[in-house]
Amino acid sequence: MLRNSTLLFSIILIVVILSPIFLVIWTSSIDRQDSIPDFLVGVEYAIANHSVEDCKALVDRVKNFSNLFVIDSLGITLNLNNLNEVCDHVYDAGLYFIVFFISPVEEEDDQLVFRPNFYPHLWVVDAIEKYGNKFLGAYTMDEPGGNQLDSGTFQLVEEAKDQAEAAELFVDLLYGHIEYFLYARECEGITVLTSDYGFYWYDYKAGYDAVLVEFAWNHSRRLHVALCRGAANVQNRDWGVMVTWTYNGPPYLVSGDELYDDLTAAYHAGAKYTVIFDHPDTEYSDYGILTEEHFDALEEFWNYMNDNPRKHGTLKGEAVYVLPENFGFGFRWAEDNIWGLWSADTDERVEKVWGDVNQLLEEYGFSLDIVYHDPEFNADLQRHYDKVFFWNEPLD
Repeated sequence: MLRNSTLLFSIILIVVILSPIFLVIWTSSIDRQDSIPDFLVGVEYAIANHSVEDCKALVDRVKNFSNLFVIDSLGITLNLNNLNEVCDHVYDAGLYFIVFFISPVEEEDDQLVFRPNFYPHLWVVDAIEKYGNKFLGAYTMDEPGGNQLDSGTFQLVEEAKDQAEAAELFVDLLYGHIEYFLYARECEGITVLTSDYGFYWYDYKAGYDAVLVEFAWNHSRRLHVALCRGAANVQNRDWGVMVTWTYNGPPYLVSGDELYDDLTAAYHAGAKYTVIFDHPDTEYSDYGILTEEHFDALEEFWNYMNDNPRKHGTLKGEAVYVLPENFGFGFRWAEDNIWGLWSADTDERVEKVWGDVNQLLEEYGFSLDIVYHDPEFNADLQRHYDKVFFWNEPLD
């Protein structure tokens, strides 16, 4: 009896000692998420080995009319001292920030593989302690879907027997590339995201918390929001917008007026993140490819956003169109390819699907979502949407 009482007392004592620790961890996790704004907007300093000072100058230029900054220069993010200096500056400016990372791997087959001079997952632990919730997470594996569609440098699936195998391989291989940061997410609660212009559904299935749909070239904003937001809604993830290249040369981006329209469209459609891509081409302007008209547009939008907080997400997905399972059509034009492996004319479903999607966009605009038939996620479609259309049924 005495032994049992002693054991019970010991258990109670352990619980009393550990409970505050678990409570602090649990409360900190909640506080980290709940205090982050519902909408984040800012710029991305992108690509190559550019200047720490130029990056900091861009931060100073936009800090009064934005709340987000994306650090995406390998000259900064692969170097511990450079990264810490820039992150300190962003933090001191009061901005939330995301860092582009490449997994640390060894050089293979005599090919140059960029790798940081530190371990990113350990840096993440320190960053959370140092910067709190201002450090949002990791941007990794840029445009995986786009690379697949356009046979890019990082095309994951080079051959497959059919679309089902292509989809399975894509998800599995992409998971393998981002697993390193998904582990950091599970341990530290960071967000893992990318930007893309295709296959958003499969990006999420591979593990991303958020995908930024690219407002680029002449791609339909409504169509690609429908594809990305639909995938995010049904898979219970976040989504956003990356305003990026429209032209391969000057002026590179859309005009200031068009940029303002893109920002307001993303805001009304319910994006959580909206980022303006800035490549640091210093020969074009003092701040890369962003010019004064772009900064003016961002500031005007910042004022609109703060004056109209209730307009965020007013254009919700009311109707949803359900695509065939594993359907790998690119959705950029009527003859776009399938999984980057087959031409559109090899799948007789393409013509009907393309016609249906454009008819529904005319009717619903930014209130249409598009998802894939997927047994894992289709059970709750009626709960999410007032109207559900299936690709193999008439629209009327």
